[in-house]
Amino acid sequence: MRILIACEESQAVCTEFRKLGHEAFSCDILPTSGNHPEWHLQKDVLDVINNYKWDMMIAFPPCTHLTVSGARHFKDKRKDGRQQQGIDFFMKMINAPIDKIAVENPVGIMSSVYRKPDQIIQPYYFGDPFQKTTCLWLKNLEPLYYNLKPNLFDSNITSTSDKGEMVEFISKTGVKKRQPKWYFDALKMAKTKEERSTIRSKTFPSIAKAMASQWG
Repeated sequence: MRILIACEESQAVCTEFRKLGHEAFSCDILPTSGNHPEWHLQKDVLDVINNYKWDMMIAFPPCTHLTVSGARHFKDKRKDGRQQQGIDFFMKMINAPIDKIAVENPVGIMSSVYRKPDQIIQPYYFGDPFQKTTCLWLKNLEPLYYNLKPNLFDSNITSTSDKGEMVEFISKTGVKKRQPKWYFDALKMAKTKEERSTIRSKTFPSIAKAMASQWG
């Protein structure tokens, strides 16, 4: 299949599809940080969608103005139009003229502005010991399969692996917060907003492999 991985500079998902023999391309306005620039289209993804023929698209549209983690800024973002721009771009991914589509985003306003996601997953569902709540909106694709094993001590808890360490801290505004340690440590190392955005958009290897093996 000819597959577009939209808004992906890391090539995490693109590479997994390539391993299976598919003609996959990552696309982003940023240069790729992956190992195969020959598989990367550094272009406006809307131009790529409209001017090339694709069998499938997996899209990771920016979530900065949509995610509930930034809800305290929603009033300003609605006022200056940034949130509407985010909504419009998300919907262009959903409504792209491609037969099979998956659009990924964290928990945010699209569940109410558009509709609830077809699936909500975590990296630890697929074997990576981390937490990152991820929503998937699907068109002509089945939800990703995972095998949750019942916890031996509590039948209400299920997990395929360790969920990863959590940390508690006090924010700059004096609010007590709790975050996955991988996210907390990575944000401390980030020097710019762009680096923080890249961290938030991280696709874990197990999810990338599941997408390729099941949807490919």
